[in-house]
Amino acid sequence: MRWELSFKNYPSYHQLMRLDKPIGIYLLLWPTLWALWIASFGVPHWHYLLVFTAGVVLMRSAGCVINDYADRHYDGHVERTALRPIPAGKVSPTEALQLFFVLIIASFLLVLTLDKEVIFLSIGALLLASAYPFMKRYTHFPQIVLGAAFSWAIPMSFMAVQADLPIEVWILYLANITWTVAYDTYYAMVDKDDDLKIGVKSTAIAFGKNDLLVIAMLQLSTLWLFAQLHVYLHWHWPMTFALAAVATLFLKQLWNCRQRDKTQCFKAFLDNHYVGLIIFLGLFVEYWLY
Repeated sequence: MRWELSFKNYPSYHQLMRLDKPIGIYLLLWPTLWALWIASFGVPHWHYLLVFTAGVVLMRSAGCVINDYADRHYDGHVERTALRPIPAGKVSPTEALQLFFVLIIASFLLVLTLDKEVIFLSIGALLLASAYPFMKRYTHFPQIVLGAAFSWAIPMSFMAVQADLPIEVWILYLANITWTVAYDTYYAMVDKDDDLKIGVKSTAIAFGKNDLLVIAMLQLSTLWLFAQLHVYLHWHWPMTFALAAVATLFLKQLWNCRQRDKTQCFKAFLDNHYVGLIIFLGLFVEYWLY
């Protein structure tokens, strides 16, 4: 394979990695910070903060690159994605693969600064990130794979800090999966008509007319799982207020999307950044005060 990456084409790589659209970084970063704050009782070591934050940016970028490579024969037929770098001819498929491997190698070098148990867990992150883009061809539930991928930093964070995977890891992991499937279903609702035409599968298609009902059930499950953590970890009023605020945001999203307007569905997806932020602020104040 001939080396095709070029610094001259960085603006197109920047777009391919979605660095101009950081919502994915936020949605991956907040659960990572939740885990670091809980695992370290509110005082995470600077090394872990640096490694995991940089890892979020690199792995989210790698995920976008491999997603566009996997969708290169589909994106040109979808209005929202037709101008992405690969279908627009700005980046070749070979360049995309090479950029993906560069990002993965950079991520792995970061992980090498952590314990061997975390290095072992990082293999799961790579497999999930690589598999997700191809799942939409085989299952109507690729969002579950995305949720697993976006949640994998949670066990990695606990393993790095505590060298253990206690029960709260898996409660938080499940909470993040249900939240991710909910917000990415909003995202899939935007592309539903195009996906039906080109044969791409999603939860928005699978849930059909019950899409908002299932989203509500997923959001309720997220709140219930956080309520279990609230009791198990003996949280106080900061997390109570945070979860109440999150519940309010969930209700607002459902109400605004009641007509399934694409603009509102996409806005609901974007607004989940504030869900993650509010939970993090609740955890920050919780462990600062208690």
